[in-house]
Amino acid sequence: MTRSDLVEELTAHFKHLTHRDAEVAVKVMLDAMGEALVKGHRIELRGFGSFSINRRPPRMGRNPRSGESVAIPENACLISNRAKRSEKRSMPEPKKCSVRRKRDSLESPLH
Repeated sequence: MTRSDLVEELTAHFKHLTHRDAEVAVKVMLDAMGEALVKGHRIELRGFGSFSINRRPPRMGRNPRSGESVAIPENACLISNRAKRSEKRSMPEPKKCSVRRKRDSLESPLH
């Protein structure tokens, strides 16, 4: 779902909101969430999920081809965790699959 899809949903659900008011409301909310993440805060939306920033410190890595040491700068990545209730609504039931036991693979004529 994009920002414009969210605005459309809001205007369809709340008839008293104009399209412009819904745009402003979505923009203000997303900007506030972004600012909170930049400050290092954790965002939790009950029934939906949580968001936080994971900071990875700078470190020395190695180029796999040449073996040369390479400086890897600090990195920050967004971590999102879905709420269990949200997971149950959006995820289909997993299909059951047959698991081969080690003994079965040894008896296979292909090996």
